[in-house]
Amino acid sequence: MHVVIMGCGRVGSSLATALEAAGHSVAIIDQSKDAFRRLGADFKGRTIVGVGFDRDTLLEAGIDGADAFAAVSNGDNSNILAARVARENYGVTNVVARIYDPGRAEIYQRLGIPTVATVIWASDQILRRILPGGARSEWRDATGTVQLLEVHPHLNWYGRPISELETATESRVAFLTRLGEALIPDEHTVLQDGDLVHMTILDTQLAIAEAVLSKGPGA
Repeated sequence: MHVVIMGCGRVGSSLATALEAAGHSVAIIDQSKDAFRRLGADFKGRTIVGVGFDRDTLLEAGIDGADAFAAVSNGDNSNILAARVARENYGVTNVVARIYDPGRAEIYQRLGIPTVATVIWASDQILRRILPGGARSEWRDATGTVQLLEVHPHLNWYGRPISELETATESRVAFLTRLGEALIPDEHTVLQDGDLVHMTILDTQLAIAEAVLSKGPGA
């Protein structure tokens, strides 16, 4: 893949080096040349000084052949504008923008512009660690009807087949995190103590699913 990144702060530089290490082609844009120092001496991708929604800057970064675009500068307006230009003017389908304002993030997400809301993400991560019970949203689709949640089933669910949990909640287990590794379950997978369970649940089904998860099988 060729990926264009706007913003060479801590997030942008980490993305760039991780993508390059994975074998992808990377071009990163920033208004400050000094920002590229974060990439380190081993970075082989393109570095472009400029504004991330400027036509000439984007073309220099290879936007016309890009497979993905990430706008992760420190400005919400710049990130959204750049993401829209990448998608609407250059046809890049895999686009994401980082947004600090939670209200804006929800609006743009519903308009079909994938966003990562920094404040929501950070607070949600902290809540998961200080309030381990219940379900915590990890992702929501653009229409706002389906969520991917990390759920915490009642202890009596452990040792039971995943299929039984799915039937009871009328939802799907997308994957498990078991001993630090992701696992996609099948009909034979049994829930083990210590598993982190990630489920896709319709918003309309969420209350029912949470009620089932908080009790043991058959309760």
